[in-house]
Amino acid sequence: MSFTDSPGELAPSSSAVRASSAPRLLVVGCGGIGGIIAAHLFEQSHDVTAFTTNPLIADAINAAGFRVRGEASPGTVRGRAVRELGPDTRPFDYVLLATQPPQVEEAARSVVAHLAPTGAMVCLQNGLCEERVARIAGPERTFGAIVAWGASMVEPGVYDRTSSGGFVLGRLDGARDGRLDELARILEAIGPTTVTDNLAGARWSKLAINCAISSLGTIGGDRLGALLRHRFVRRLALEIMTETVQVSRASSVRLEKVAGTLDLDWIALTDAERAAVGSPGLFAKHALLLAVGARYRRMRSSMLAAIERGRPPAVDFLNGEVVERGAALDISTPINAAVREEVLAIAARKRKPSLPLLRALFDRTRELVGAPSSNRPPPATGTGEPSAAAANAPAAASDEPSTTGANAPAAVTDEPSVAATDAPGDREGA
Repeated sequence: MSFTDSPGELAPSSSAVRASSAPRLLVVGCGGIGGIIAAHLFEQSHDVTAFTTNPLIADAINAAGFRVRGEASPGTVRGRAVRELGPDTRPFDYVLLATQPPQVEEAARSVVAHLAPTGAMVCLQNGLCEERVARIAGPERTFGAIVAWGASMVEPGVYDRTSSGGFVLGRLDGARDGRLDELARILEAIGPTTVTDNLAGARWSKLAINCAISSLGTIGGDRLGALLRHRFVRRLALEIMTETVQVSRASSVRLEKVAGTLDLDWIALTDAERAAVGSPGLFAKHALLLAVGARYRRMRSSMLAAIERGRPPAVDFLNGEVVERGAALDISTPINAAVREEVLAIAARKRKPSLPLLRALFDRTRELVGAPSSNRPPPATGTGEPSAAAANAPAAASDEPSTTGANAPAAVTDEPSVAATDAPGDREGA
């Protein structure tokens, strides 16, 4: 009987003890996130195997090691990457799935036979992938790991960590599990790691951010900092997050603050704010997004990178997930639906990412949310800066904060890297 055929019968109890005290780790995918995780694990002398099916990545790593730069960089770390796992491979205690969401189920199926009966698969993806993997490995052998930092693979074997941060670990059922504590101690070498009893709440909060930042970054075709300087982009982001929060509430999810500071329940627009021309609440929320853009200005959408490589974008695991679950709950999600369709049109080469394309999406969706026409942005200047008229407009007449808004919410400095480049590099190489 295979694990895939009947995962529940082979699922261990959380108190199961391994024969060996040193956990064996498998990192599946050596793109941005996977490569940096593997590099740190090799540096810490863990019993780790890096697995990629991409020959260019494997050859580069095996020739020159993992070359890491950026935040908390370990530099060049010697290590090897394998392209296949033989039948005599000893079982792994933790399988870290560092693929893009569209490949996560295929990746899980390909390695589940190598997962120890008392082991666990760990979902590093954005979105809500734990439910999919649990159907393959079993719910008690499935963990979630929310990645709170950003990374990209500059070229095969060369990695850039674009922001600091750690992980939030948990099980879907919220149960305490000694394996989570052990894994947290291992991952501390990469960044601060906490264990939550509300993984669903943390996942949905991160999903709300990812749905806005990654998708708008794909349509706009630019880095996060440049895009969030535009008021209409921030407004779209707020509307996307608001719809996602509404679906999560209807799903009886108790949202968690992201990194303990960013409150999605607060950032979601109220009915009054959605209809208003300007208000103190809108001003504060725009200021928060300006701060996010300043802090993570280097972020670039992983979905855009996937499209450029000819791979399917993860939009159905982000905005599409919100649309599908909203429909099941009879909750309207027109902005997420419009964003999803735009991303799919870009993937089909029917559209080209650009700021004007993002602006057209904004204009087209005003009637879908009943937003007042005065919320339309000033004409684009082509420089990424607000027009002079907008910059001089009185704050009371607009929801546009001043440029000092980028420094307003100090707490946001610990906010996790949104979906721009923090999405794990895909199994074939990000």
